[in-house]
Amino acid sequence: MNDDAPTPVRRARRHDPDRRDRIIDACLDVIARDGVAGTSHRKVAAAAGVPLGSMTYHFAGMDELLHEAFARFAQGISDEFERRMAQASDVAAARAAVAAFIIEEGDDGGRGLVLSHELYTLAAREPGFRDLTTAWMERSRAALERHFDPVTARMVDAVIEGFTIHRALDSRDRDPSEVVQAIARITAT
Repeated sequence: MNDDAPTPVRRARRHDPDRRDRIIDACLDVIARDGVAGTSHRKVAAAAGVPLGSMTYHFAGMDELLHEAFARFAQGISDEFERRMAQASDVAAARAAVAAFIIEEGDDGGRGLVLSHELYTLAAREPGFRDLTTAWMERSRAALERHFDPVTARMVDAVIEGFTIHRALDSRDRDPSEVVQAIARITAT
């Protein structure tokens, strides 16, 4: 062995502890832009700025990535809704919080609506994703039950979804007072 021979240089592995989170966030961006059907490992890797091999390192497959991404999305929406309902000090404030949530839903340029509907469609076709929609609905109803009985909470939860869809997909501007009136009627005692 020659002691004068150069020692091979080892490349240090780049430490990137946020890579998995960036991939999940990028996956949501790609879904919002291209839909679930148009989402691929290659597109997500490019959007996350990571090598394609990172996809299979962090996720067993596309289903796992989609599940993680939609779980993060549903968690964020649920957290925000719970926060709003927890801040409501009485029924009137709860009604106002629900109405504001519906009215402000489209303020993200429609991203949330697209992601919600992509998740709903996926869950309708793939039972493995229904745990996400079920948990989301349960959290929404639990937040509503702080102020309304369980039957009313269930109705209000359905109205939130319906109004959100109608307000986002109607080509005409909708009067926000419709939302306020509907919530008042459903929650009247």
